[in-house]
Amino acid sequence: MKKEILFLDANILFSAAYRENSGLLRLWKITSVNLVSSAYAVEEARRNLDISFQKERLDNLLTRLTQILPYHVDIDLPRGVEIREKDKPILLSAISGKADFLITGDVRDFGKFYGQKIGGVTILPPSEYLKKYHINKENKSN
Repeated sequence: MKKEILFLDANILFSAAYRENSGLLRLWKITSVNLVSSAYAVEEARRNLDISFQKERLDNLLTRLTQILPYHVDIDLPRGVEIREKDKPILLSAISGKADFLITGDVRDFGKFYGQKIGGVTILPPSEYLKKYHINKENKSN
């Protein structure tokens, strides 16, 4: 059975590393998925963490990712998709990495796309993914 690929946005990496008991850490405990991100997202998360132990926690989380995609990718956004320049590398990396889901808490820039599939990638906030996809799968296997 193919594992789903979850692309984690910078704000997910940041938030998981920021607080020791972050609820987002549940994403790292799901065995039926491959977690990926990009060098761009990692750099953004690291830049926004101030305390050394938070940066160490980020490094530890990164070791458990299946893949960190390159900083830049050579594809274009699908026609008609309008997004701020700073967010293009995130969405493009998720598409180029053939992610099933882009998990992001960035409501401002990605909220209008929540629940939509763009370039083969469904964009969701982490709470919705955990509630709708992960919990339902656990219940079905019981």
